[in-house]
Amino acid sequence: MAPAAAAEAAATAAAGRRVTALGVAACERDAEKLEFIEEMTKGFDAVQERVLAEILGRNNGAEYLRRHGMEGRTDRESFKARVPVVTYEDLRPEIERIANGDRSNIISSHPITEFLTSSGTSAGERKLMPTIADELNRRQMLYSLLMPVMNLYVPGLDKGKGLYFLFIKSETKTPGGLPARPVLTSYYKSDHFKHRPHDPYNVYTSPNAAILCTDSFQSMYAQMLCGLLARTEVLRVGAVFASGLLRAIRFLQLHWKELARDIETGTLSAKVVEPSIRAAVAEVLRPDAELARFVAAECGRDSWEGIITRVWPNTKYLDVIVTGAMAQYIPTLKYYSGGLPMACTMYASSECYFGLNLRPMCDPSEVSYTIMPNMGYFELLPHDPDAKPVSGDDEPPPRLVDLADAEVGREYELVITTYAGLCRYRVGDILQVTGFHNAAPQFRFVRRKNVLLSIDSDKTDEAELQAAVERAARLLAPYDACIAEYTSQADAATIPGHYVVYWELMVREGGVWPEAAVFERCCLEMEEALNAVYRQGRNGDAIGPLEIRVVRGGTFEEVMDYAISRGASINQYKAPRCVSFGPIIELLNSRVLSKHLSPACPRYSPHKK
Repeated sequence: MAPAAAAEAAATAAAGRRVTALGVAACERDAEKLEFIEEMTKGFDAVQERVLAEILGRNNGAEYLRRHGMEGRTDRESFKARVPVVTYEDLRPEIERIANGDRSNIISSHPITEFLTSSGTSAGERKLMPTIADELNRRQMLYSLLMPVMNLYVPGLDKGKGLYFLFIKSETKTPGGLPARPVLTSYYKSDHFKHRPHDPYNVYTSPNAAILCTDSFQSMYAQMLCGLLARTEVLRVGAVFASGLLRAIRFLQLHWKELARDIETGTLSAKVVEPSIRAAVAEVLRPDAELARFVAAECGRDSWEGIITRVWPNTKYLDVIVTGAMAQYIPTLKYYSGGLPMACTMYASSECYFGLNLRPMCDPSEVSYTIMPNMGYFELLPHDPDAKPVSGDDEPPPRLVDLADAEVGREYELVITTYAGLCRYRVGDILQVTGFHNAAPQFRFVRRKNVLLSIDSDKTDEAELQAAVERAARLLAPYDACIAEYTSQADAATIPGHYVVYWELMVREGGVWPEAAVFERCCLEMEEALNAVYRQGRNGDAIGPLEIRVVRGGTFEEVMDYAISRGASINQYKAPRCVSFGPIIELLNSRVLSKHLSPACPRYSPHKK
C-alpha cells in the first residue's frame, strides 16, 4: 500500500468507517451491503447455479416444469436440455388461464398474487407478468444496495432530502380477480414502501399521500409544492425516467404562479381536493412571503436555463434513467440542470430486477449495470446486429450461454428464469458486455429489441407503427390520395415528447389534396391504433399529441440519395421507419409542407385492452 493510501486508510479507521473492496463505507450498514455485493459477484456462477436449483425445487410441482420433464430435477444440465426458450406469445395460454382464475400450480408452486403490466404485445394489449408475494423482498433487497454505492461517490446525503417525482398509475383486475398494475405502482402501494423505516439517506420531500394519489395533477402539484418548501434541504432531484423529470419542470413552468400564491398565503390550492394530500401538505405549509417572492422571481425570468440549480441550489445530481430511449432527453436535462451529473442507479423490468450501476456518477454514455446473481437465473442469447432476420421454420433453435461465459464487446438478448415461474423467457433487451466486476458481467443497455419509438414507458415496434399508418391511410382514400412513403422520430424537444410521423403523399390524377382537418383525424386514428401503454400516456401527461408532417414529393428520394452517399447499398436500401440521425431529420424538416397535431386523446380505459 502506498504511503498516501495507508494514511487515508488509517484516518478512515480512526473515524470508525470501514474500508471495503468497493470503497470507504459511509456507515456500518453500508459496509455490510457493499460486502454483500462483493460476496455475490465473486461467486457469481455458483450463486447462479444455486438460484436455479432453488427455483426448480420450489416450483417442481408446477404443471409447466412437469410438462417439460423436469419433475424431480433441479440441475442445470437437465434444465437446458429439456426446457425451451420462449416468448410472451408462447406463454400466453398459461398466463390467460391464471388471469381467468385458474389457481392450480400452472407455472409456479407458490400462488400468483398479481400481474405486473409490461409494454404491449403486437395486438396492442399489455403483457401480464405473473409475480408472487416474496418477489417484493428481492426487489427491496436490490433497492437497499443503491444508496450504499451512491454514498461512495457523493458524501453527506444524510444531511438533506431527495426531491423525487414518483407516481402510481391506474390498475385493474383480471377476470379471475388478480390485480394488474405497473411494477412501480405495485411497489409504491406495498407495505415495503408505505411503512419503510426511517433512513437518513433516503428521506423524500414528497409525502406518501401525494405519491399514492392516482390523480396526476393533484399528485404533481403537491410533490412540487413540498419540493419548493424544502428547496434548501434538497440534495438530489429525480424521477424514474428522464421524461418524468422533464414533465415536472414543464408543470412548474405552467403552475408556478399558483404555487407561489400557496406559499405566500400558507393555503393549499382548492384544485387539490384529496383529503389525505391536504392533511399531509398542511403539516409543512406555512405562509412564507420571502420564498414566494423567490419562486416568482426565478420562474418569471425569460430563461429557464439552470432552473433546477437556481431553485434547488444544493442539488448534487439528478437521479434518472437516461439510458436506452431516455438518452434523447440528456441535452434538455443538461440545459435545465446547469450540467449536473445524471445518475443511472439500477436496471430492472416488470419481469425481474436485474442489477445496479457500481459507478453511478459516470457519464451516461458509460453506464454499465452489474448483474446481481441472486435476483433470478440469467442466460444470454447471442445477438448479431448485422444478421439478416430469419423467420418461421428456418430459424434454428437458440443456443444460449451462461452469464459467466459472456464475451466482452458482444451483444446479447437477455433470457431469464424467475422465482415466479417464468422459465427461459426472452425479455427483449439487447445488452452489450462491457466488462466484469469480479466474476459478474457488466452490461450496457443497447435497446429494446424491435422497438422503434419510445417517449416514456411506451414501446412501439415497426409492425405496430405500420398497422397504425395503414389504418390512418384509409381516411385518404376518398381524396384519391395515398401514402407514398413514411418514417418517424420520437421528438424529445417538446415537453412532453411526442411521436412525429413524416408522410410523403401521392394524389392520383383527378384526386384532391386533403384539407388540414383530414390530417388531424389521421393523427388521432393512428393514436387509436397504438398500444394501451401509449394511449394511457396520452391520456395522462406523459406523451404529447402525435404529429404528422407532410413533406413535399421526392423527399424520400433525397433521403435515399443521402444514405447512398454515406455508403448504403442502392440494391438493399429501404426507407428507415424511424430516424434519429440529425442530418436526415434536418433534411426531412426542411421539406415539410404542413404540420398537423392530433386534436384529442385516444380512447383509453384501464379496464380494457
